[in-house]
Amino acid sequence: MSDTAAASPGHFGPDLAEVFGPSQQDGGPELVQLLTPEGERVHHAEFDHDFSAEELRGFYRDMVLTRRIDTEATALQRHGELGIWAQLLGQEAAQIGAGRALRPQDYVFPTYREHGVAYTRGIDPLDLLGLFRGVDQGAWDPAEKNFGLYTIVIGAQVLHGVGYAMGIQRDGAVGTGDPDRDAAVIAHFGDGASSQGDVNEGFIFAASYNAPVVFFCQNNQWAISEPIERQTRIPLYQRALGFGFPGVRVDGNDVLATYAVTKAALQRARDGQGPTFIEAYTYRMGAHTTTDDPTRYRLSDDVESWKLKDPIERLKVYLRRNGLVDQQFFDDLDDEAKELGHHLREGCKALPDPQPMSVFDHVYTEMTDELAAQRDGYEAYLASFEGSDH
Repeated sequence: MSDTAAASPGHFGPDLAEVFGPSQQDGGPELVQLLTPEGERVHHAEFDHDFSAEELRGFYRDMVLTRRIDTEATALQRHGELGIWAQLLGQEAAQIGAGRALRPQDYVFPTYREHGVAYTRGIDPLDLLGLFRGVDQGAWDPAEKNFGLYTIVIGAQVLHGVGYAMGIQRDGAVGTGDPDRDAAVIAHFGDGASSQGDVNEGFIFAASYNAPVVFFCQNNQWAISEPIERQTRIPLYQRALGFGFPGVRVDGNDVLATYAVTKAALQRARDGQGPTFIEAYTYRMGAHTTTDDPTRYRLSDDVESWKLKDPIERLKVYLRRNGLVDQQFFDDLDDEAKELGHHLREGCKALPDPQPMSVFDHVYTEMTDELAAQRDGYEAYLASFEGSDH
């Protein structure tokens, strides 16, 4: 397919019926699920995968360690070591499934909550803490990890992701058939961000240029204190049809289904078949951030109900029931989680304060005259305090 080709209105490409079948086009069965909340393995006609025991244990380990990152960071904020923290409690399966479906050459554009995806890309979680501690602006190299810096402006990363996807499309890294070259982009956002203009503009550009991008929406049902019912009259995944590309809703608490759906969507993008919208239907069991009090706007009964769908517990039941793990596995993982917790606690406290002038670093590839003037003025201002008691 030409790098400038776009899907015609109302048509999603010849492979849609095979990869994203009719049930997803006409609003039929809404939820793709491969592992029930009770830990029962089920199958899906359009999305399935034969998981090895090693893969399943890896998913479980990833989710447990991601949750440990979250609980440690929350505790550090409560002790005054972080200014704020964006929790992901309950969303581990959505993030690990999506993260593990990526190939090394794929690129991720995150929000400020993709701690699990960052973990799958090999980013030291201590680098995440530096951002929330306010001592750096993101200490990892986006080009090295193929993982963009956290985005605080709601929805802006979707436009960034579409632009990058159009770039790799024009670089000839899409639809060549070379699995080591063909690449895709995944842009993460939440249900609240789906109401932002930037997100919808990203949809339009992606559809018009058939960009190799997957829009991954973690619908945790709360845009801070605003419920999903006040944001949309239809399921979010069905919005994609109006823009001209397929949408699918997956059980976001099912790491197996999330992995299988994201893997298919990313391959579709790499093959030159254009964008896909994935709605990972999950629940924010914690607060929006550590400055939020969710007891003021939601019912405790809802939280308790969703605890029964915990993504970690359902996979744990499946592993135990099928004899895929023993107690030593859990003991070793518990030790690993404790070591991770120690690394985060001690490492966070040891993070150095930034030098004041470093705020001017990495703003542009080349220093502009205007920025240089601001830098020089600020440097002179700081120098005026030298030798002063104030």
